[in-house]
Amino acid sequence: MVYDGEKIVSLVIGANICMFILSLLIDLRPNSLNFSPLQFLSPSNQSLLVLGSTGTVPVFQFHRWWSLLAANFLHGGLLHILFNMLALRQLAPMAVEVYGASRMFLVFTIGGIAGFMVSTLAGVQFTIGASAAVCSLIGSLLYYGKSRGGVYGQAIFSQLGGWALGIALFGFMVPGINNWGHGGGMAAGALFGFLLGYKERRRETFGHRIGAIACLGACGLVLLWSIFNGALYLLVR
Repeated sequence: MVYDGEKIVSLVIGANICMFILSLLIDLRPNSLNFSPLQFLSPSNQSLLVLGSTGTVPVFQFHRWWSLLAANFLHGGLLHILFNMLALRQLAPMAVEVYGASRMFLVFTIGGIAGFMVSTLAGVQFTIGASAAVCSLIGSLLYYGKSRGGVYGQAIFSQLGGWALGIALFGFMVPGINNWGHGGGMAAGALFGFLLGYKERRRETFGHRIGAIACLGACGLVLLWSIFNGALYLLVR
C-alpha cells in the first residue's frame, strides 16, 4: 500500500478524519455547535491533550514525545481540518510525481515531526494540525523546482513559492497560527528533498520503501496509543 501514492494519501486523510471525529466524541469545546466559522465543531483542549497535542507542555513537562507524531493527525475545528486536507490532496500527488510514494510519505511524516520539534524548541506550548507536515511537502517541492531549474522547475518553484508566501502571510495576520511549525516543516522538507533525492536524479530504492513502511507502522502504533488514551479518558472521567 505504501508504494501506491493515491492509497497512502487516502489513508492519511481517512486517519485525520477519524481522529477528528474521535476528538469531538471525547469532548466538544463549549459553544462549538454555534455557527461561528472558526469555532464550529471544535474539540476541547482537554480532548486534544488526551489524544496527543504537542508542544513544550506535553513534551517537556509530561514527556509525551510520541505527541510530536500524533499531533499531525489532530485538528482544532472543522475549517482547520478541511483546509489542511484540501491542501494535502492537492500537494501530495505533486510530491508523489516528483519523489515517488515512499519518499513523499517519508517527507510528510518526518517533516511533520521536525516542524513540531522546531516549534516546541521555540517555546510553543500547545499545537496540533497536519499543516507542519503539509508544509514539509511544500519545502520538498520548492527544493525540487530550484534544483531542477529550467522552465518546468521554475514553474514549480513559482507555484509553490506562492503557497509558501500565502501561508506566511496568513500566519502573521491570524492569531494562534504556529508559524514556527510551518517554517520548520518547510525547512525539513527541503532538507529531506536534498537528502532523499528526486526521481530525475535518483530512483526510489529499497531503503526508501523500508523507511516509508517504518513510518507507516509508527503512525499506526502512535494513533492506536492515542485512541487508547482517549478511550481510557472516557472510562475514568
